[in-house]
Order: sequence, then C-alpha cells, then structure tokens
Amino acid sequence: MREDLTPEIRFSIAIQAFYAQINQKYGNITALAKEYKVCRQFVYNLLYTLKCIEPLLFAPQKKIASLSKKAIISTMLSFRMEGGSSLQAVSTMMRGIGSEKYSSVGYISETLSRIGGLLPNTLQMTETTRLVIASDEIFSKSQPILIDVEPGSSAIIKIELSADRTGETWSEHYNEILDNGFDINGVVSDGGTGLLSGLKKSHIKASWQPDTYHAIAHHLGVFVSKFKSKAYNAIQNEYDKEALALRSKTDETFEKRYKLYLEDSISTIESIELYENFTFLYRSIITELRVFKRNGELSNRVEAEGNIKAGLILLEGLKHEEISKEIKSVKKILPQLLDYFEQAKESVTMCKRFDINDKALTTLCLLWQGEKSLIKAKNKYRRKNAREQKNRIIKEAKYLLGKEFGRMKDKVFGELDKIIQASSIVETINSILRPYLDRSKNQVTQEFLNLFAFYHNHRVYNDGKRKGKIPMEILTNQKQDKSWIELLMDTVEEKEPSFFL
Repeated sequence: MREDLTPEIRFSIAIQAFYAQINQKYGNITALAKEYKVCRQFVYNLLYTLKCIEPLLFAPQKKIASLSKKAIISTMLSFRMEGGSSLQAVSTMMRGIGSEKYSSVGYISETLSRIGGLLPNTLQMTETTRLVIASDEIFSKSQPILIDVEPGSSAIIKIELSADRTGETWSEHYNEILDNGFDINGVVSDGGTGLLSGLKKSHIKASWQPDTYHAIAHHLGVFVSKFKSKAYNAIQNEYDKEALALRSKTDETFEKRYKLYLEDSISTIESIELYENFTFLYRSIITELRVFKRNGELSNRVEAEGNIKAGLILLEGLKHEEISKEIKSVKKILPQLLDYFEQAKESVTMCKRFDINDKALTTLCLLWQGEKSLIKAKNKYRRKNAREQKNRIIKEAKYLLGKEFGRMKDKVFGELDKIIQASSIVETINSILRPYLDRSKNQVTQEFLNLFAFYHNHRVYNDGKRKGKIPMEILTNQKQDKSWIELLMDTVEEKEPSFFL
C-alpha cells in the first residue's frame, strides 16, 4: 500500500470509483489504479469503505449533529473495522460528516483502546464446547501473536499479543482457553517447538494433528520447482554448447567444444531424470493424503501410510543430501500425520445416516474434495483442470439428487468440514488482520486485537464459501439477531454503563 496517499486523495479515489460504478463506466477502476499506481483491489477497498459511510456522508448536517455519542462511536467503529481505515483516515471522515468534537486522532485512538480493553482476548462460552482448533503464530514485526481458530466456522477462539513463543507461554495460553468453557478435542498446527512443548505441558488431553502442508509440501514441495528450473537451465546450456561447437572454425576447436557439449548432455540427462523421478514420487505421496479415492470411497489409512513410507524410501534412493535431510523431518511426524482419517471415518458414518443413497454420497464426497483441490491449485492450468472436474461432479450430483442437491450438499459438507488436515485457516485470519497492522505501521496492542476478534467473530462474510454467514452462528449453531456493532455496544454498556454518557 502506498503510504504517500493522504486521506483526502484516498477519498477522491473512492468518489471517482463510486461514480464510475453507478454510471457503469467500465475500465475506470483500472484507469484509477494506473493513475495512482495502486492495485485494483486497493481501489475497490476504498469504494467499499465509501459505501459503508454513504448514508452518513450525504445526510443533512443537522441530522448528523444531533446523533448521540453512542451513534457517533458506532460510526467511528464502522469506519475503522468495516472500512479498514487508518486512525488518520477515520479522523478525516469524522470531520467530513460533521463530527468535529469526536474527530481528533487522539480521541479516536483512546476510545477504541478503551472499548478493546473491555473485551476479552479469549472467546467465552456459557456452556462447555468441544472442538478442534488450529493454532499458529503470526507476527507484527518481530512480536509474536498467538492465535487459535476453529476451522469450520473460522471463529477466533483466542488471540494474544505475546512477548515470546516459548513452551511455557503456549502452555498458559492453552490453559486459559480451557478455563473459558472449551474442551479441546484436537490441535492442528505446524511443528513449532514452543507450541508443541506448550501443548504437552498444558492441561489439554488432546491429540496433535500435524499440518499436512507443513509436513509434506513445506519440506519437499520446494524441490519440484527447484529441480525443474535446474533441468531447463541444463537443457539451455546444452543447446548453447552445441551451437558454440558448430560455429568452430577449426577441427581442434570443434573437438574441444564438442567434448564440453557431451559433458553437458550427460548433466542434462541427470537433471531431467532427477526432476521427473522426484516429481512423480512427490505427487504420489501427496495423493495419499487425500481423504477420498478417485471413486469417492474413503481412503484406507494403513494403505496410505504404507504407500507414503514406500515413497519416502524411493526418494531417499535418489541419493540427494538435501532431500534426505527433509525426509528425516517427515518421518518423525508420520505416525500422527494421518490421524485425521479417524475423524473422516466418523464423518462418513454420520453422512450415511442421512436420507441419501451411496452413489450420491460418494459424489458429494468427491465434490467436497474437489473444492479443496481447487482452492489449493495455484498454477492456472491446474486451476482450470480442477474447476472443470468440479463442474462435472456438480452436474452428476445434481442429476442424482435433483431438488435435494443444495440441502444435502450443506448437510454432507457440514460433516466433512470436521475433517481438519491443516492450520491454513490461521493464514486466512492473518490475511484479514494484516491490512490493519500495515495501516497502523505494526503498532499493535492487545486492545486492538480484542476488538478485531470481536468484529471478526460477529460480522457477516461478504464472499467466499461462508458468504452471508457469521462465524459465531456457525460455531454455536445459534442465530445472531443483532449486527456486530449492536452487540459490541451492548457489551460495552454492560461492562461500563457510563461509557456513552
């Protein structure tokens, strides 16, 4: 994000984008992005912020001036959290709507900090809730933020600004979660030393599920592109040496250059073989991590683990020092790597109790797995293939289920979503939190993290697979009748009745 764009310039960009959109002037968003040297998403973010404040922005000033302190602070919160605006930008917009009295950066910062201070850093439940959590560490500059998320709902269970990430700190962190009404059935994470040490020291009596991405792809996946690049470079070098030899003017020079060409030919063959053999074995191992086979049946854990072990042995046979070193790390966690297959058995058993035939169920299981494959696919060709395969499965599922497709898909996916293979949901939360940290130049406080967690847990998703849903609704299966701001105002008044006086 460009730091030299003042609030006034950002407001101008938002206004231009707003009028371009309502007048259906296609291409103007791209033109604005090029003019101000920003990405299109940045322009759309400014446009979204403007739409959030539009009712107040164009309201009569007398009406704005007569708003209560509670309503004005609600507007301030909307600018900050929904609009994702910096404190300086919030100040500018508060002045723009006629709230001069409450527009200073100092006042806004103090008010938001007070509100965050009234909120807990751990989600509090009225009755014991059993769940699996994904744990990880994200960073604000060099300061760690310990975070735990319920993967199915994406609800933040706990978020803590910490001085360190030692085992002792993580142990206290986990025990506080237990003290707030949670029964932890499992923890999914990477193999961080402090986190694992803290999990063992804590009162949590749950299994640890290694993050399958960190366990396999993180250790071995990097070699695919590395060996591919090396093979292509070797091929190019071989061509260059051959062309150089053919340009020789004397037989003696030709013989010398042709010898170098032959040496490069051998090197090229070795590089290509290494790339092809490694890629085949690596992808074979990755395939064994899939919950369902190609026909939609549940994979067999014993068989999958045996195939992974065989693949690792063959990889060791490549006699590559770096690969062998990474394989040792994979082997250490292999006994726990496929623990999620036990949950998969339970989920499939539950799905079979629905009013659905076996063929339709296996088709929906393939669709669930296909959607995950589409999300993971980064290469455009792989994404295209994954999307085409998903669309084929959808057609088959709709044919088998007819009008029941939507309802049954939600029920089956709800069960299958309990199968947790990775802690990637924490990265999703990090991507949502990161713009706030960037706009505050990483000057983060626990009070802001508390406010962010409350906002995230009670706000409505605008897009993605949870579009139209609220994390807390998904987690508790209870309808949320009020907006996140109304709930926050109620909480603040309950904690400090005189806050809005």
